[in-house]
Amino acid sequence: MALAFALSACDSSDVGAPCVPEDEYRDDFSGFALEEVSFESRSFQCESRTCLVNHFQGRVSCRYGQSEQEANGNARCLLPGGGAPVRAPVAPQALARRADEAVYCSCRCDGPNPNARYCECPSGFACMKLVPDFTRRAELAGSYCVRSGTEYDGSRISTAAVCDRALTNCE
Repeated sequence: MALAFALSACDSSDVGAPCVPEDEYRDDFSGFALEEVSFESRSFQCESRTCLVNHFQGRVSCRYGQSEQEANGNARCLLPGGGAPVRAPVAPQALARRADEAVYCSCRCDGPNPNARYCECPSGFACMKLVPDFTRRAELAGSYCVRSGTEYDGSRISTAAVCDRALTNCE
């Protein structure tokens, strides 16, 4: 019976592995907002199929961001893997929510549906409620594995402290 339960659980073997959200392969995508939680539920980069973007600002593929002027001329942000320029302004990453702390493969560890498949979070991760039950996509509602110690507290995050190309503080 234990074996049957283990086989029915979602794969959590790659929880914490880096991923680049599919939106970043679009040249008009300006990036994510610090106040949001977003994820792909069909990510080909993650065995769990879930690439979590947990309160992250900007683009994983462009730490320092770029201005609107740069987006329309000499782009500093490039599409992942292809090198084509990003044609949208991009906010720099927040120092307190860098990509390695906020964007990675995850899995759904709890939710409102008792018949759904849930994973068990590996060591170093906690099961945290990120998607409310009243969302448009109820099948995604619930809790996801989040790296321990990286829980989001908007009152403690400075939006002024960002990656700065002149300081090279995000190398």
